[in-house]
Amino acid sequence: MEPSERHETFLTILRRGVAIPAIPLVLDARRKFDQHRQRLLLRYYNAAGVGGLAVGVHSTQFEIRQPNIGLFEPVLALAADEMNRLDRVRKEPLVRIAGVCGNTAQAVAEATLARSLGYYAALLSLAAMREASDDELIHHCRTVADVLPLVGFYLQPSVGGRVLGHGFWRRFFEIDNVCAVKIAPFHRYRTLDVIRASAESGRDDVALYTGNDDNIVADLLTPFRFKVAGEWVQRRIVGGLLGQWAVWTHRAVELLARCHAIVAAGGDVPADMLRLSAELTDANAAIFDVAHDFAGCIPGIHEVLRRQGLMEGIWCLDERAGLSPGQAQEIERVAAAYPHLADDAFVAAHLEQWQRP
Repeated sequence: MEPSERHETFLTILRRGVAIPAIPLVLDARRKFDQHRQRLLLRYYNAAGVGGLAVGVHSTQFEIRQPNIGLFEPVLALAADEMNRLDRVRKEPLVRIAGVCGNTAQAVAEATLARSLGYYAALLSLAAMREASDDELIHHCRTVADVLPLVGFYLQPSVGGRVLGHGFWRRFFEIDNVCAVKIAPFHRYRTLDVIRASAESGRDDVALYTGNDDNIVADLLTPFRFKVAGEWVQRRIVGGLLGQWAVWTHRAVELLARCHAIVAAGGDVPADMLRLSAELTDANAAIFDVAHDFAGCIPGIHEVLRRQGLMEGIWCLDERAGLSPGQAQEIERVAAAYPHLADDAFVAAHLEQWQRP
């Protein structure tokens, strides 16, 4: 596939709206990179029906970039290799998104590496530039966009992000090489800032994705409408790029398909979808450890995958990281209360197949 054709293919997929898990890092009991289990996890996501994968992001643990750990390139390379294998039998390729962060020099270096490994776009975190002005942030974004298409990222401040106002997003949408935005401030007003900026920019070619793990269903079903130059302009969030969708992924893909069908049909949102929205938010609160300000969010993801046999343990690179007090019981509670959100039977039926070399 020629580069221009590949670009258009990925843009088409992104604009249609797909499920993109933010993948976790798999370690063994020695806290070393477990390459076999990492491939198993990617095969699970593929079989679940995802449209893309985000690698090197918050769920993959930012510590992979530390010089004494040195896992950023190995993790991206392994994921790219496995996606090459998977793409050979897929109807359309997986959209490959690499997490990119740090100051401009670091972000450009990471985007350059990701491009060399075949990644399509950079999910650009601005967490390292907490004191930068909007002018500095936009210059930073334009510089990285010269290397790879950008997926903008509004990361919630609770896990290291920063507040990004409407004025920033209005200018961000003016960057030509922006293909999507992951909206994840976990905040309704700030979510509206991004979507209003999208409407005002006229950029209907930039796909909007929810990263609001606390409001997934409502984000996917809401018609966002704004008055622009005297005319109503509507925007939709078309897909999800989510840490929540790193677990129970088969059900997540089904949920997105149902949301797409409801939107296409028009009319009222069924009441059971409103109920499901609350149930999914309750489940997310347990998995992401809202009770302790998200301290156990990554171990919580690991714990769900461990219970299904997809991970052997919940080990993180930071030896201090683990489930918070009472978090395991909360995960047990939501798993028992909402079995329809889980895909345990799907995993059990295919786990042996995914484990094969």
